[in-house]
Amino acid sequence: MGEIRVTVSENDAGLRLDALLGRLSEVGSRSRAACLIEAGAVLVNEKQRPKSYQVAAGDTICISFPDETGSLEPVPDSSAVPVVYEDDWLLVADKPAGMPVHPSPGHSTGTLVQALLNHGLAGGEPFRPGVVHRLDKDTSGLIIAAKSSEVHQRLSAMIRQREVDRRYLALVHGGFAGRGGTIEAPIGRDPVRRKIMTVGGIAAREARTHFSVVERLGEFTLVEARLETGRTHQIRVHFLAIGHPVAGDPLYARRNPLGLKRQFLHSYRLVFLHPVTGQRLDLVSPLPDDLAAVLSSLRAGAMIQP
Repeated sequence: MGEIRVTVSENDAGLRLDALLGRLSEVGSRSRAACLIEAGAVLVNEKQRPKSYQVAAGDTICISFPDETGSLEPVPDSSAVPVVYEDDWLLVADKPAGMPVHPSPGHSTGTLVQALLNHGLAGGEPFRPGVVHRLDKDTSGLIIAAKSSEVHQRLSAMIRQREVDRRYLALVHGGFAGRGGTIEAPIGRDPVRRKIMTVGGIAAREARTHFSVVERLGEFTLVEARLETGRTHQIRVHFLAIGHPVAGDPLYARRNPLGLKRQFLHSYRLVFLHPVTGQRLDLVSPLPDDLAAVLSSLRAGAMIQP
């Protein structure tokens, strides 16, 4: 479909961006509009805006459609995804690397949401039912999904209020003199490369990552990162900002001496109180085989050549 441009009329002034775009025949629905906005495919006066942005008369909106958008409404598929915890209200899945969380332009099939639809996911936006937080496509590990609108709202509030302890294992370049620290820097979208996030950037929002050193491995360090906020690419951008990019990261690391096929980043632990029963859940996912093999090689002192 390519690209279309729309100028906001006086009659449409004050509408939310996603509501306005959802009215366009080329977009078709508000949920698809939200997905395009989130994917960075929508510019308002040459700038990216959130879906809640209120448009003004005269605003020029540019929408770039991928060559193969596909349907953004999820339909079940047969992909196998381990579920480490499940009850009547929610589940926690162990997402494999390479799987997007929900349909988006260019990824209309093979997503986590579609693999779990038969478990009764519900709540939130139609194109990503049940989703309360996300993982990057090539980041593996634990993720929570809701089974009702009420539970989705409660879990989303817990995420906002920082009541869900989300911990990751990351292998980063370089060493640290101390045992850990906190990285605090706002994150927004890169003004030139729309798929890249950066410290500062467009519509930057506060971001805070706590980390501790787990293991020192020569030119690399295994760290545990704990998210206080949940911005897109937060761990990857924050460690790049302090000069320690995540190993194997195709977007943010300039070198890949270990020959990794993806970033070494795994959501290995979730701790939270069940939003309905109050039960304390403490769930752990072991490192996947590809990442565990890299650690074993580093521990043995054998550098993998690309």
